[in-house]
Amino acid sequence: MIGPRSRLLPCVAFAALGAACSGTEAAPLEPASAAPQTGGHATACPAPAHPFLAPSGTSNLHGDTYMSDTYAWAGPASPDLDVVQATLGGECASLTFDAEGRILTVCIAIAGDRHLLMLDPTTLTVLARYDGLPTGSSATTFGAGGYFYLDERSRVVVATADDRILRLAANPGTGSFDVVETLDLTTGPGALVAADGTIESALPDWAGRVWYVTEAGAVGFIDPASKQARTLRLAGEAIGNSFAVDETGGVFVVTDHALYRLDVDASGAPTVTWREAYDRGARLKPGQVNFGSGTTPTLFGDGWVAVTDNADPRMNVLVYARGKERAGARKLCEVPVFGDRLGGTENSLIGCNRSLVVENNYGYASPASVLGTATTTPGFTRIDVRADASGCDAVWTSSESAPSVVSKLSVASDAVYSWTRTADGWFLTTIEFASGQTRWSARIGDGFGLDNYYAPISLGADGAAYVGVIGGLVAMRSR
Repeated sequence: MIGPRSRLLPCVAFAALGAACSGTEAAPLEPASAAPQTGGHATACPAPAHPFLAPSGTSNLHGDTYMSDTYAWAGPASPDLDVVQATLGGECASLTFDAEGRILTVCIAIAGDRHLLMLDPTTLTVLARYDGLPTGSSATTFGAGGYFYLDERSRVVVATADDRILRLAANPGTGSFDVVETLDLTTGPGALVAADGTIESALPDWAGRVWYVTEAGAVGFIDPASKQARTLRLAGEAIGNSFAVDETGGVFVVTDHALYRLDVDASGAPTVTWREAYDRGARLKPGQVNFGSGTTPTLFGDGWVAVTDNADPRMNVLVYARGKERAGARKLCEVPVFGDRLGGTENSLIGCNRSLVVENNYGYASPASVLGTATTTPGFTRIDVRADASGCDAVWTSSESAPSVVSKLSVASDAVYSWTRTADGWFLTTIEFASGQTRWSARIGDGFGLDNYYAPISLGADGAAYVGVIGGLVAMRSR
């Protein structure tokens, strides 16, 4: 099922890249911002250790259980880079790292085939491969494999297009993966049905339950011990991104209408603890695949959760208290960002201590939006919660253009790493966390094959940066 919030690789990307998909909204560039203010440096901002996930920075697309998009270790230190590019049968978006530093990734081909690979982190040589992930009818969505996680034993846990969740262990000696557990969501009273659409993402809570969300608004979990699923449907709402979990049992989900906290009630069923509606706007903006918030919820600071809305004339960053109970208003602040009718994001916020960083993806209607010398509307903004939690303030704005990447913060480098674009091509770019100034940019190349199409920057503990691209995967290391 291709639902209303599917991330579709547009027909223009795979045919002649021409008139067949014409008529998308133009994305004029806004002028460069004024010189940014200065702010504090990044300091350690770890999510708590999760008993059923690999260590923070290695376990999933957004790095940890808080979906913080941060790394404790450094990325490349200069623009003088050694670059390795591998063609791997599809875009290798989500990267995780096992205890030996090897890469585990699911690569999604244009035709919808999904391949689970283990790669050497330096050469990108394939060490093990699994071709048993079904394509299904959602052949071009990022669900059913685009999101997956690595458990505490470096095993891959991935949802499939036929409503199963597989746990697989790599066997580099044989070049294969072994399926060690299958959680079947097609049977029993909590079973998923066709109307629920594709499973977008799955994550464990602190009790070991494996939670899942689907594109048509089903949320639930399956207990690995009993193998029984419990499903709650958020009627009339859709989900296009992953979700976050915290150590108190909270599960934080954003739909195209509202932000939710869910918990397990006394009967053992998933239940809505609170719901906060937001301004979902009146249009699907170029640069978003979701009519509503494009963000996975980010947990940060002193018990907060943040998302963006889809408002016009300006999109807002929204911060809420995430606890179960709240005496006053749950919303802490609402900060407008970017230009009038020129702001939208389809990527998670970076969250570190009291700070958030949001990027602008406005104008990325399809890969055709960045062909030739074209790029998208620029903008990164850092927002800080005030020390007394009385509100939030914009600290700086950068005029770099990141069409669709999930940017990441390296605490050790004190910099945001991004995949940016100018008329000259694609760049690995570092933006100083304290000031918002561009520290350096390294041109990697140009062309359709280097478009990352919503894939993140990933940083290895050895100092390398990686980005999944339509042509496969790129690795970059300081010389």
